[in-house]
Amino acid sequence: MKAAPADQIRLLEVQALDSRLAQLEHKRKNLPEHAEIERLGSDVTQLRDLLVAAQTEESDTAREQTKAEQDVDQVRKRAVRDQERLDSGAVSSPKDLENLQREITSLAKRQSDLEDVVLEVMERREGLQERVQELAGRLESVQAKAGESEERRSTALREIDAEGSTVVKEREIIAGSVPADLMKLYDKLRGQSGGVGAARLYQKRCEGCRLELNITELNEVRAAAADEVVRCENCRRILVRTPESGL
Repeated sequence: MKAAPADQIRLLEVQALDSRLAQLEHKRKNLPEHAEIERLGSDVTQLRDLLVAAQTEESDTAREQTKAEQDVDQVRKRAVRDQERLDSGAVSSPKDLENLQREITSLAKRQSDLEDVVLEVMERREGLQERVQELAGRLESVQAKAGESEERRSTALREIDAEGSTVVKEREIIAGSVPADLMKLYDKLRGQSGGVGAARLYQKRCEGCRLELNITELNEVRAAAADEVVRCENCRRILVRTPESGL
């Protein structure tokens, strides 16, 4: 294949732009914010689950407290009624009086036990309320961090896309000035060789595969006409000669 030396040099410009586009795509896929947002999202989900569980337990404990307080109230009312009967003198039978006094004593013990239960439930509920507040605060903090990370990612992606758009336009202009057959070969080789279809020959070394040409290969390149499109014998990429080729 024949191509003017200037066209071959422009091919290096196209390659540089293609390499930059590949770098931008790699950067887009590997922004640190991607992993950070995923990690924070996992933390948010876990904290939400913990918060719901704590809120449910606190709600259950609130109902338990209400029930315990109702039990205390019922016993207290019963004791008050018994004491009123005792004080009224309506009960005259010694046996009934004894039974009534025994019941009052029993109710007092029962009330004391139930009040201990209420205190125990209240303490548990207070602990759960503190746990709910703690989890709610942590969740709010993590959500704020996630929002900041998403904002940073959006900004980074906009910058990458803006630069990418500029590079694509520049590539279209330069590629449009390169002969179609040369561009076709370049695109084919680029697809086969990890995104690099053309490389500069610099100081006797192919910058595509980073291998130095041996004396036989160098002589073949020296003997090739200036408009001859030469290929690296090692990686088969288009080898572009420049004043720095070391020939």
